[in-house]
This record gives sequence, C-alpha cells and structure tokens, in this order.
Amino acid sequence: MREFDLSNARWRKSTYSGGDGGEDCVEVADGVTGVVPVRDSKVDGGPVIVVGAVAWAEFIAGVGR
Repeated sequence: MREFDLSNARWRKSTYSGGDGGEDCVEVADGVTGVVPVRDSKVDGGPVIVVGAVAWAEFIAGVGR
C-alpha cells in the first residue's frame, strides 16, 4: 500500500458537506498530486481515506445528479 505525506495537506470542508453548523464535516485536502485525501473533521487524528483523483471526480459527478 502506498503512503502519502499529509503533514502539509491543506484541508477544507467539502462543498458537499451538509449543515450550516459544520455537523456533517467531510473534509478534503488539496495539493496532493493524483489523489484526494478525505477525512471526518469530527474525529481528531482519525483515519484518512485516499481516493484517486479520477475516481473522486466520478464520485462527485454522480453525487451532483
């Protein structure tokens, strides 16, 4: 399994997260070549899922329908 250095990742709340108060915070990190790291901001130090950029784009396209 490939590992990614996410120590300098720029996390942001996904525009697909719901809720005005941040209760459904899915965060994605920008700036990691070829992949999109995804995490739950409510879980400090929790796991990160790393999704291929193409697969992420297809997922987002499907969610937006």
